[in-house]
Amino acid sequence: MINKTWHKRRKRVFEIIEVGSSFDIVSRLYDFVNVGAIVLNLIASILLTFDELSNGYGTVLWIIEMITLAFFMVDYVLRLWTADFLHPRKKRGLSICKYALSMTGLIDLLSFLPYLLPMVFPGGAVAFRMIRIVRIFRLFRINAYYDALSVITDVLKARKQQLISSVFIIVVLMLASSLCMYSLEHEAQPGVFSNAFSGIWWAASTLLTVGYGDIYPITMWGRFFGIVITFLGVGMVAIPTGIISAGFVEQYTTVKKRHEYGYEEDMNFIKVNVVANDPWVGKRIADLDMPVGVIISIVKREKKMIIPRGDVVLQEGDSVILGAEPFEEKEHINLKEVVLREENPWCDQRIRDLDMSRHSIIVLIKRKNKALIPNGNTMLEAGDRIFLYTQHHIKDANEYEI
Repeated sequence: MINKTWHKRRKRVFEIIEVGSSFDIVSRLYDFVNVGAIVLNLIASILLTFDELSNGYGTVLWIIEMITLAFFMVDYVLRLWTADFLHPRKKRGLSICKYALSMTGLIDLLSFLPYLLPMVFPGGAVAFRMIRIVRIFRLFRINAYYDALSVITDVLKARKQQLISSVFIIVVLMLASSLCMYSLEHEAQPGVFSNAFSGIWWAASTLLTVGYGDIYPITMWGRFFGIVITFLGVGMVAIPTGIISAGFVEQYTTVKKRHEYGYEEDMNFIKVNVVANDPWVGKRIADLDMPVGVIISIVKREKKMIIPRGDVVLQEGDSVILGAEPFEEKEHINLKEVVLREENPWCDQRIRDLDMSRHSIIVLIKRKNKALIPNGNTMLEAGDRIFLYTQHHIKDANEYEI
């Protein structure tokens, strides 16, 4: 019992520290605090570099920095503690190692560790101060909170191969131009182009169209070659720019189509309420006998939205959203709606005891504000609205076409 309660608490902590939905107020509040701590930490670090601000408000800025660093440390410990929920298919030790050795885990660790290391190793204070720069990469955590920012990461991942190819071409061209410029300018400027690699700085500034100007050719052939490299540099820089731009357009088009057309064309959804004595109560989603082609898209429990993993246990009062492919047959199905009056012979009878044609099927029962899925043991009552498929004519019945 204690282990089960402890497991629930750890899972709740995991739900809070991960990106929360709008239905989980505590998790969303934690997201805002996390983003605020990142921004405040960077602002305090930047302001401390100004002597006039450091002298006047140094104590306040230092306190802000220490509070945010303490928050980063607690956040890192909590993520280690709940890492098995982040990687549920791995054992707990392996899931902790996977998070700790991931890029996100290393950035989280280096966000606060360089401030603690000088206490243990005073001699390396200067090197540790340089490592503090890593905390700026914590800003990438904001990507997870906003879809517009996460597009950047998606584009870079999708266009990774093209970007690597373009960078490789630039590096090869840079080395080749450095060797050529050395051959052309070494005799005229032995102190500037002293070896084959001394022209790399010139090649980088020229190919990337920076043009710093501290190293430049003075011979006629050197200047002619410099003009050629400058023209090539404009084209080389345009290649990755075009790749990223095309990736952004494609990604935004995909997202727009997904939101505008995805669900309407590909899947239909219905909501089913899990009530008392329902056979689904207390069962794991993985153990449910679901028809092929029907999936549980989400489980709504009070005000929480739960991702329907296989180990999620359904409870009384849950609302289950089921998804299935839409009905697209050319043949239309006609349903009839019948309201049971007190004198109707079907009242107070079970569905399996009804005198019905084998070509008639009760599809749905509407009782007050509840929709009931019919089965053989369902008892019909006066006032029930029954939707059934039948070939027989029923007096005073409303017809619906699907």
